[in-house]
Amino acid sequence: MKLSIRPWLVLLLTFVALQCVGQNKQNQNNSKNSNMQTTQTFHDFTVKDIDGKEFDLASLKGKKVLVVNVASKCGLTPQYEDLQALYDKYKDRNFTVIGFPANNFAGQEPGTNAQIKEFCTLNYGVTFPMMDKISVKGKDQAPVYNWLTHKSENGKIDQEVTWNFQKFMIDEEGNLVDVVQPKESPMSEKIIKWITGG
Repeated sequence: MKLSIRPWLVLLLTFVALQCVGQNKQNQNNSKNSNMQTTQTFHDFTVKDIDGKEFDLASLKGKKVLVVNVASKCGLTPQYEDLQALYDKYKDRNFTVIGFPANNFAGQEPGTNAQIKEFCTLNYGVTFPMMDKISVKGKDQAPVYNWLTHKSENGKIDQEVTWNFQKFMIDEEGNLVDVVQPKESPMSEKIIKWITGG
């Protein structure tokens, strides 16, 4: 006995099969796209330097960066000396320090950019890059510090800025590596080992 398959049934089955293949490919593409999405890096930001000029942080690709919120009238202000010494010692080894003046703690950075620049230069001979005075916490927190302090942005850690001279360690690809608390010296073993890979 011969079975007769109606042409419309063949067409329907073919259509359903093609739909399943197409949906599977779409799901694979969606999966690939979601895997390609990554968090921002430090290099995605542009800030202003202490002279008011734009400073593209992407220019630091390939360098380890120690980001420090600084203040001129703090008990920790002498850390400028160690920050400069650290910069002098390792600047030729793809390393730099960046200072962000901030007046978020007890009004200890009240000056203008020009006053801050003069203070750092005259008292500590600072030659590492100094940026525009910003806010490092609160409602007016600068975007780069929002990234530094929130795991949802940096993909690494939640760590608010607790005082002046907190140090954020950024790797050569612009990823946040770790945080060093304000009272810990810029010349600490943790920072030196990170810079030297030791």
